[in-house]
Amino acid sequence: MGGTMDGTKQRRRGNTRQRIQDVALELFAEQGYEKTSLREIAERLEVTKAALYYHFKTKEEIIVSLFEDLTKPIEDLIEWGKRQPHSLETKQEIVRRYSQALIDAEPLFRFMQENQATVRELSIGEMFKNRMLGMRDIVIDPDADLVDQVRCISALFTMHAGMFVMKDVEGDPEEKRKAILEVATDLITQAHKGA
Repeated sequence: MGGTMDGTKQRRRGNTRQRIQDVALELFAEQGYEKTSLREIAERLEVTKAALYYHFKTKEEIIVSLFEDLTKPIEDLIEWGKRQPHSLETKQEIVRRYSQALIDAEPLFRFMQENQATVRELSIGEMFKNRMLGMRDIVIDPDADLVDQVRCISALFTMHAGMFVMKDVEGDPEEKRKAILEVATDLITQAHKGA
């Protein structure tokens, strides 16, 4: 987990707002969302609670901002996908781009996986559901048969499950990502052939 989290930090700009997001996510991962206070986040950052308050008034504001920032590429992908033809090439490109977006948002998705009850209570639960429905709508042909619709949905869930299940499997992270992407692409390709 550390490598991905560190990689994400290096890719993101180092401004105060994002430092707060990163530290909050680290603390939420270490001790859970409910048990983490704004005071602890401020202490870890070595800033006053007032300085933290300038950017975020609540823990939920931090999580919502993280969700919005880290899933923006997914939202952009959905918008792009809506404008494309329902061709095999488009769907393969959607799966490829989604794979990359999941890598960049991995710390957030890990938080969501480990804090499912909390996520259901927070506004990000509904936001995530809407993003997933948007992804569903751009990979599924509405007139495809049910089996092919299930294949398309399974391609998305393969990438989600792979992110968590494969982390404990021996091997190079990039090779595992490629294997997950290959399986997801195969499902999309199979579904398209059936259409």
